[in-house]
Formats: sequence, C-alpha cells, structure tokens
Amino acid sequence: MGSSPPRPQMKRSTPHMLVAALVFLVLLFVAGAAVTVHHKDRRPISPSTSPAAAEKITLSRKMLRDKRAEAPAASSDGGGRIRSEPLPRGIVQGESNLEMVSMVGDPEHGRQKASRSLLAIPVGIKNKAAVDKLVSKFPAEEFALMLFHYDGAVEQWGDLEWHGRAVHVAAAGQTKWWFAKRFLHPDVVAEYDYVFLWDEDVEVDAFDPARYLAIVRREGLEVSQPALERGSEIHHGITARQTVAGGGGGGDVHRRFYRRARPRCDEGSTAPPCTGWVEMMVPVFSRAAWRCTWGMVQNDLVHGWGLDYKLGYCAQGDRTMRVGVVDSEYVMHRGIPSLGGGGGWSASAGRIAVRRRSFAEMQIFNRRWKEAVAADASWADPYPETAAA
Repeated sequence: MGSSPPRPQMKRSTPHMLVAALVFLVLLFVAGAAVTVHHKDRRPISPSTSPAAAEKITLSRKMLRDKRAEAPAASSDGGGRIRSEPLPRGIVQGESNLEMVSMVGDPEHGRQKASRSLLAIPVGIKNKAAVDKLVSKFPAEEFALMLFHYDGAVEQWGDLEWHGRAVHVAAAGQTKWWFAKRFLHPDVVAEYDYVFLWDEDVEVDAFDPARYLAIVRREGLEVSQPALERGSEIHHGITARQTVAGGGGGGDVHRRFYRRARPRCDEGSTAPPCTGWVEMMVPVFSRAAWRCTWGMVQNDLVHGWGLDYKLGYCAQGDRTMRVGVVDSEYVMHRGIPSLGGGGGWSASAGRIAVRRRSFAEMQIFNRRWKEAVAADASWADPYPETAAA
C-alpha cells in the first residue's frame, strides 16, 4: 500500500492573534454605529441610556439636521464648477428707479424711458407755494420727483399739476438726510445721472436746470451746487455767487474761495471750506458721487453736519477740480427753519435744540471718521492735510 499524503495542519491560534481579532471586531462595530447615527440618523435611545448620553445624541442629531437645512443648494455653472446662489444670474435685477409703472397694458411695449435725473425735496405744507415754484422749474421729461413730507401732510398737495408724477413719502418730524438714507439707496436711483437733494426754502427765478447740468458736465463736476444770490442766508463764503474776476469767480464756476480772516483761505489753502466744498442745502451729486455719499451718511445722525467737509472724498478724483459752485445758475436761499417746532417747545427753543443736536452729531461723526481711519490699515488718505488741520 502506498503511503497517504500528509494532512495539512491547522495553525494553532496564539493569544496575540485572538487579541487582534477582538480589536478588529470592536472597531468594526463602532464604525457601523457611527455610520448609523451620522448618516441614517436612526440610532435608538434605549431606556438604559444615561441622561447625559441621551442629550448628547439628541443634540448631535439636531445639529446635523440644522446644517442640512442651512446648506445652500449647489448648482453647476456649466463649466463643471459648483455655485451656491439661490437664483440664476440673469434673473437678478440689482438696480431700479422711481418711475411710475402702469398696472395694465403690454408691459414690454408700454415701458417708459426713465428720467435722466432726480429731484428730491423735504417739504411741509406751510411752504406749498414756494415748493410749487421750485418743482415747476424742473421739466417732467427730464426729472423724476420725490417729496419727503416731514409734517405727514400728503393729501393737501393733490391740487397741484405735478402732484401725480411725484413719489410721496411721509414721516412726521424727520430730516432730509433721514429720508435720503432710507429711500434713496444708490441701487434704487442708479438709473439717474444726477441727484438733486435740495431744501425747500430756495427761490429759483434765475435758475435753469438744463443749463446747470450742461455746465456741470462740461466742467466735470461730480459734486456741485448753484451759487447763492446776494441777500441769501450764507454760512460759508465759498457758496456766495462770485462775479468779480480775481475773486475766485467771474465765469460759470468757481472751485475755491479767498479770504484773509478765519478760516484763512489763500493760494496755499487746499482743505474745505476753502476749496473742494459745497454746503448741504442744495447739493447736486453725480451717480457715482451719490453712491459714495450715501454710504457715508450715518443711519442715526440725521442733520448731516460734518458731511460737507468730507464730500470731496466722493468726488471721483481731485476734489479741487471735481467739486465746485456754479455762479451762472444761482438761487436765493431764504433760510426759513422748517424743523424744531412741536414737542411742547416754542419755535425758538425748538430751533436751539435742533442746532445743539446738529453740533453734537458733527462731533460724533468726526470721532467716527477718525476711528474708521485708524482701524482701516489698508486705506490711504488722499488729503492728509485735512486730518492735520
């Protein structure tokens, strides 16, 4: 008989091999449990689970659900890249205007061309006649119109010819800059070449808006104002109409002011209010200058004091050239106080309180400006002499 082949012998398990197998099984079990909790969110909480462990599991599930709910839906831009915007780019309309739109008819063919500029005025019913003369100077085909009713009276204006084309906003006791910050966002008025943000107490007998804008465009002014006629309430000499050659004027526009007294303005003066400066009663802003100015207007500082010294930063270039006063188109500033009454105060006491608040706002604005400059290491001041002054 031949000999049978040798039987294969089983290797005997060693203690080390048993330990390794046990560790592998434990790891496999833990991984499966983790997958169940984090991916299927179905791990049961048994009665024997401690309160602390049960709270941890519940919290983990809630956080996972919240993250899934907050995550934006991803989409491809066609080139393999993933975008997370909720809307397709082509449907987003980021800019608007203040033009009236009909509720009937063909929306595609009934669309009207937007006016080229905007006139916005804070108004009170006591100055109705003066406002009517002012608005009537601005042709409807060239100017959109927005009225800020600081006394809340709107219906009383309904008998005026232009009432129906105006956008009326009413909020009792609020200032021009309060309205402007909330209702003249740059994206809303982006279709207008210029924004006229004027007070109501001006007379425009010698003013023509079309000629004014022709001069502004020709001279490259981004921030401007019409000069103030002699007899106006004038706070700074640079706003007065210059008619004598050698006095900083004599033409259509002057950009600087010369005066020996305080504030001293001479050939070497490059800071406001000697140059690069207009006042806040009848300013006119280009589209780009208004976007910059709107950002600078503080939400809680409503009188605008201090802004006029900084408008040159919004001039889209050299403020000594792009900020100016138009002499050939001038207005009369009557200086009639419109705010300050009410609240149980007399008119004079109310005006004093408004002036005190305005001065306090200017101090706050100047402090915020200095803090912002100090905090923004990437910003370089193009007019460091202003800060030094």
